[in-house]
Amino acid sequence: MNASGMMNGKLKNEKMENEKMKDRTIDRINGTQTGNLTGRLLQNLTVRVSHAQLSSKYPGWDRSNETPSFNRLYFIDSGEGKVIINGETHYPHAGHLMIMPAGTTQTSVTYPQNPYVRYYCHFDAQIGEWPLFHNAGKLYICEVADPDAVRAIFNELIDLFQDDSFLSTLRRQASLLQLLAICLEGGGYANFLDDVAHTGDHGKLASVLGYIEEHLPEPMEVEELAGLVHLHPNYFIPYFKKFMGMPPMHYVQYKRMEQAKRQLSGTKFSIGDIAEQVGMDLAHFSKVFKKTTGVSPSAYRSSTR
Repeated sequence: MNASGMMNGKLKNEKMENEKMKDRTIDRINGTQTGNLTGRLLQNLTVRVSHAQLSSKYPGWDRSNETPSFNRLYFIDSGEGKVIINGETHYPHAGHLMIMPAGTTQTSVTYPQNPYVRYYCHFDAQIGEWPLFHNAGKLYICEVADPDAVRAIFNELIDLFQDDSFLSTLRRQASLLQLLAICLEGGGYANFLDDVAHTGDHGKLASVLGYIEEHLPEPMEVEELAGLVHLHPNYFIPYFKKFMGMPPMHYVQYKRMEQAKRQLSGTKFSIGDIAEQVGMDLAHFSKVFKKTTGVSPSAYRSSTR
């Protein structure tokens, strides 16, 4: 074999080895990093209450085979009835808190002689552009440990719904998040988001986010990230943005700046060393850091110690 052939063979072997290393990395982060996806996803969680009320009206509850585009959250104070979610029947009773996810087929029945008295709200919850309960397809229900506390949160939520001021909006979102947490935790759904993260598109996303995390010091291109999930960059960019709320290379820069802030606050590494750790030369790092945070790396370090 001539020198040119030997060189081509060597380059081919190196390329194959690099591909194997990349595959091993992806396998590892699929197994160890997917759990971290939940925290990353929650950075992009938004919630909005579109209605909140206390009701005991009989006709207002009964509905047949509806598929709403919003989520429903109910706390049953008293009464009798049933709900059917995607063909599965449940019999909520006093003290039950439940989430009826958007996109499910819902039938609900209560009885004229003993109608449900229920606190409820309609809400949207999204991670990026992706509905939080998109893959649910079922009722989330729990028997609350402290009904008085849940009533108090709901009463506050109903009062806040009448006020569109900035602070009321923040408190309204906080009340909703608290009720969702009570329901998911009390019903044994604490790993709800972990389950979502291991399925479908979320599982693919986990491999990309884990790869970014492990390779922050290295150059990265959108084509490389798109290749991890076998998508053309033109499809990968909107796919990534749908979940994370920003394009992939913006996310890479965001993670690099977050890592740099942790290092500036918690270590004695020089600013040059920290720039190297996030894969940037010192001048570019200082420029990007100041543009992102409004202060220089040295000023940020001084202000956080």
